[in-house]
This record gives sequence, C-alpha cells and structure tokens, in this order.
Amino acid sequence: MNINLKKHLHSLCLDQINQRISTTQLAIDNAKESANDDTKSSAGDKHETGRAMAQLEQEKNAFQLNELFEMKKVLEKINLSIQSASIQVGSIVVTDKINFFISVPVGKLIIEKEAYYSISINSPIGEKLKNRIKNDSFDMNGIVYKILEIF
Repeated sequence: MNINLKKHLHSLCLDQINQRISTTQLAIDNAKESANDDTKSSAGDKHETGRAMAQLEQEKNAFQLNELFEMKKVLEKINLSIQSASIQVGSIVVTDKINFFISVPVGKLIIEKEAYYSISINSPIGEKLKNRIKNDSFDMNGIVYKILEIF
C-alpha cells in the first residue's frame, strides 16, 4: 500500500510538472511570436518598448522552464522503493496535522480524500523535517507537529 501511495503521489507530481512545462513552453512560443509580429508592424519607440517587454517575458519564462526541468530531474531521481527510518527526499510524512510528500514543491495533492502537500526538502518546513524520525516533534510558525508515520 505505501509503495502504491508513493507511486501515485510521484505520478501526480510528475503530471503537474509536465503540465507546467507545456504551459511555460507555450508562453515562450507566444512571446517569440509576439516579438516577431511587433518587428513586422511597428516603428519607433512603441516598437522598441513592445520588443523589450516581449524579451523580458521570454527571459522570465525561460528561467521558469529551467526551474521546472530541474524539478523534473529531482522527481526522476527519487527511488520510490526505499524505506528510511528518517525523513529523506521521497518520504511520505504523516503528522498529527498535515501529511507531506518530500519531493518537489507542487503543493496540495488529494488521494482518496486525503491531502498530501508535496514540498521540497529545501523549503523551510522541509528543512525542519529533514532527518527526523517517527515520534519526533517540531515547531513551525508556533505550531507543534508530531510525526506519526514515515513511509
């Protein structure tokens, strides 16, 4: 069951990352097309401003695309069959308040009416969780969490 849950969470994360990659690539293509259209139809200051804005949009999206590919690499490196007593990348952590999947930051995932928050080990809460074991407690923003299970 635990390995199936991990596989399901992993698959949902990968789907979200792939969807974001497609959306970002489309935004880059649209910005390039827009810049090319501006080149054909404009002249003067308006043309330069439009072109500069399109270039900034392309750069922002290219940076975002690079981050998404890095997240995808992290997901692809996760060995889902490894069980560890301490929290590592790939762990599912059940606390008395929230469930976590330590992988990449895609946010809330729902499986069979149960919420899991996919977070990075390098996030503030990921740093608090790293290397902890079952029955440990930790404080985050004044809230104390107790670790009930680690898969």
